[in-house]
Amino acid sequence: MSRKHKGWLAVAIILLVLMADQCIKVWVKTHMYLGESIHIADWFQLHFIENNGMAFGWELGGKYFLTAFRVIVVAAIGFYTWKRIRQGAPTFLVVCLALIIAGAAGNIIDCLFYGLIFNNPAPPQVAQFVPWGMGYSSLMLGRVVDMFYFPLIEWDMPASWTWLDSVGFLPQAGEHCIFFSPIFNFADAAISCSIIVLLVNYAFVAKNNK
Repeated sequence: MSRKHKGWLAVAIILLVLMADQCIKVWVKTHMYLGESIHIADWFQLHFIENNGMAFGWELGGKYFLTAFRVIVVAAIGFYTWKRIRQGAPTFLVVCLALIIAGAAGNIIDCLFYGLIFNNPAPPQVAQFVPWGMGYSSLMLGRVVDMFYFPLIEWDMPASWTWLDSVGFLPQAGEHCIFFSPIFNFADAAISCSIIVLLVNYAFVAKNNK
């Protein structure tokens, strides 16, 4: 594939992922109230939450810092991607980098604009679009919409295993446990899957070069 085609491929991936991510988020926000769950299967639910942090609800610093950090990261990865395309980077790398850019940009849109264009009603009411600047917050202070929840396995630790109580990083005796518990969005998935692919490829290349 030529450098020109790789460039257009990256643009197409970014636009498609952004559109899919925002369509899902807008639908959830305008059709579900905060905290509502829709049971799809025992291992999959739509569960509407919002967070101020990064992927999977992690938080780092204040909101202005988080939003500015996202913008800087997207700009840096975008420049790196453009540079690698000019250098003839393999197609899989271009695809992964484009997915990371799109995922980060998708969450940036939430942070930048959702506070300006959505209201914040109390459940069980759902959010609605409002005139620009009349929303629940200001520029850069919007909350990221998450909805995908995969409680793949659930179990209860035996109540008799009291020795667990003395090990801080393990579940406690009698505790109800869930794997996998994070709630995330399409943008998070694009970033995470791309990073996993890049790490696996790096490990495979490193092993073959020994």
